Amino acid sequence: MKKKIVSMVLAASMVMGLVAGCGNSARTGSGSDDTGKQVEDGGKVLNIYCWNEEFKSRIAAHYPGYEEVDATHGKIGDVEVVWSITPSDDNAYQNNLDSALEKQADASADDKIDIFLVEADYALKYVDTEYTLPIEELGITEDDLSKQYKYTKDVVRDSDGVLKGISWQAAPGVLFYNRDVATEVFGTDDPAVVQEYVSDWDKFVETAGTIKDAGYHMTSSVMDTYRVYSNNVTSKWVEDGKINIDDNIMKWVEDSKEMYDAGETGTHAMWSDDWSKGFYPEGKVFSYFGPAWLINFCMAADVDGSIANSGKWAATEGPQGFFWGGTWICAANGTDNADLIKDIMLKLTTDDQIMTDIVKDDDDFVNNKSVMEAMAKDTSYTSKVLGGQNPLAMYIAGVESIDLSNLSNYDSGCNAEFQSALTNYFEGNATLDEALDLFYTAVTEKYPELTY
Repeated sequence: MKKKIVSMVLAASMVMGLVAGCGNSARTGSGSDDTGKQVEDGGKVLNIYCWNEEFKSRIAAHYPGYEEVDATHGKIGDVEVVWSITPSDDNAYQNNLDSALEKQADASADDKIDIFLVEADYALKYVDTEYTLPIEELGITEDDLSKQYKYTKDVVRDSDGVLKGISWQAAPGVLFYNRDVATEVFGTDDPAVVQEYVSDWDKFVETAGTIKDAGYHMTSSVMDTYRVYSNNVTSKWVEDGKINIDDNIMKWVEDSKEMYDAGETGTHAMWSDDWSKGFYPEGKVFSYFGPAWLINFCMAADVDGSIANSGKWAATEGPQGFFWGGTWICAANGTDNADLIKDIMLKLTTDDQIMTDIVKDDDDFVNNKSVMEAMAKDTSYTSKVLGGQNPLAMYIAGVESIDLSNLSNYDSGCNAEFQSALTNYFEGNATLDEALDLFYTAVTEKYPELTY
């Protein structure tokens, strides 16, 4: 089922001749494709929609020839770059983007969106519509992207398998653990030894009891593990219009309930003050699951007294490979800057030197197998927050196991409602059946076309 944004005004506008593709003309200027739709290039304004400064900082630091004018404007040659940055809070970014995309057909050339960014949780909402140009219509081939990790391409394929976006980064996750706690409990902080205690979920739950006996929580919240379980499902949230709860999701419920009842974890909302207390020694939290960006930028690494600031975290692979987050670049249908978009995409996502610089300068895990494999062997590359450890080989091991064949349009809503409903069960405010009923009710209100 194709998911449409709001009223899907674009369907009618396409008939009126909105650009649908560039084919070879993306490399040669204006022309038309085999459907007769007019294709143009060489626009004077490049409008980019995003929710934070991350992509802007990557362009400013690594795209050749970019000149910053002010906080929301730049230049690439004679093209003006305009940044429309709307934070994601309260769905503001998507709401703003949806409104602008609906006006795309009637917007003037200089006001049309050229590039917009999406996250994995809602990527299909956009790539499964005609708002996004297929990458091949920009003149980018699958061979150009041969070094990229498979899952990063799976995230942005539409329901017909057409690639509709591209990313410079991958975000595989690992288990970050407190070195001091590991030494106290296991007699060592060696990642290989710690991995033996957390190599699968049964061992992880068993180890949680040992950690609790020593006076610590295994994780800050049951929510810390949810993404790992949900990334490893073997079925989709919706099968033939019916809500389906995968066995691995129910495994999360079983394990989380056991750990919560034993006092080995909490039910704090992620990003809350209570959840973040474990960033400091007095928070008494043994581990967090996350990708590189979590520990580098979200766990108080710049704050005196934090575990990260002291270099006292370490990384190990954990029970299952997973990913969290990432940013994908989409070309908006109607752009008149196909050549420039193509060049930005290729330079930021396939150029080995630029991607190596991003790893070294920005501590990003880039979407390039050969670059990451080389960096994993580079003895000069270490992580200060991980006490001098080079964790890249662990990230690589995890990213290769990621399988997104069960991604669906309903993932974001189902995941959010499931965690919310099951919290009632964990905290003893509802039976399991009552919590599941709350989930089904919430999801069918959000998606009335579904049954259970």
